[in-house]
Amino acid sequence: MKLAIISTLAMSAIVLGAQLPQKAVIVSYPDETPDHILDQAKDAIKAAGGMITHEYKLIKGFAAKAPAKILESVQTWGNDYHAVIEEDQMVSIVTTDE
Repeated sequence: MKLAIISTLAMSAIVLGAQLPQKAVIVSYPDETPDHILDQAKDAIKAAGGMITHEYKLIKGFAAKAPAKILESVQTWGNDYHAVIEEDQMVSIVTTDE
């Protein structure tokens, strides 16, 4: 019986998490950050109903779509390794000044 209740609650959390508004972000960490810290952040984002859209090779970080609430948690976790989370947006070098 307890297993059924726990399963139902877990499924409800997943469904509710998937319904929260998703933000497209880039999450980056200092170069000396251990890989398990990034893995922990990616796992938390996935568990909250988000998804990892790209993993970067030149910097320690990744792009994701995730609920804002989990992004706040990811940013505050590390004492030694602070995540920088910024909105993912289009950048252009073309200007329209005339």
